[in-house]
Amino acid sequence: MPQPHLRAADTDRAAVATVLGEHMSAGRLTLDEYDERLTRAYAARTFGELEALTADLPPVSTGRAVETAPHTEPAPAPAAGAATWQGADPHSWRSWMSTSLIVIAIWATISLASWELLYFWPVWVIGPWGAVLLAQTLMGGTDDGGKRRQLGT
Repeated sequence: MPQPHLRAADTDRAAVATVLGEHMSAGRLTLDEYDERLTRAYAARTFGELEALTADLPPVSTGRAVETAPHTEPAPAPAAGAATWQGADPHSWRSWMSTSLIVIAIWATISLASWELLYFWPVWVIGPWGAVLLAQTLMGGTDDGGKRRQLGT
């Protein structure tokens, strides 16, 4: 720590508060001691006042072990000529089904509210979209190898 008579900044107070929290979590400070020291830390004006709050505590180790994921072998590639699914993804079908139900519900609500059977306009939403999905499913999906283009790329 710098010289004890120098003024401390907010970031210095926050750093001491973090250290105090780690010591409380480790069981070195009770909740009351932590509360008292935390109050004093945020009221401290100099590095000397901050240093006094942690003088009786051991240094906190900052180097923590990094956990690595266990090594796994990659999945084997499909055999040559093996059939793989490359049709429209299930998310596309779920989106189509959800939208279809919503537009049919809107059409039915309007028809019931007007007491007459209106022209079935949802066919213009459901039909073309469903035809494209069906074609993707039957013909093997997209022509970009299954990669989806993202906005901005």
